[in-house]
Amino acid sequence: MEQFIPLISEVGFPIAVTLFLLYRIEAKLDSVVQSIQSLPERLSGK
Repeated sequence: MEQFIPLISEVGFPIAVTLFLLYRIEAKLDSVVQSIQSLPERLSGK
């Protein structure tokens, strides 16, 4: 049990930061995908 506490403190924070950044990037990627999908409509409308 005592071996797990340092492991969690060393590995837990980088995992939490990684998950947070992946969540933020996912939201931005969704908007990029939506923009790319609407591009043909915008180009044909000219």
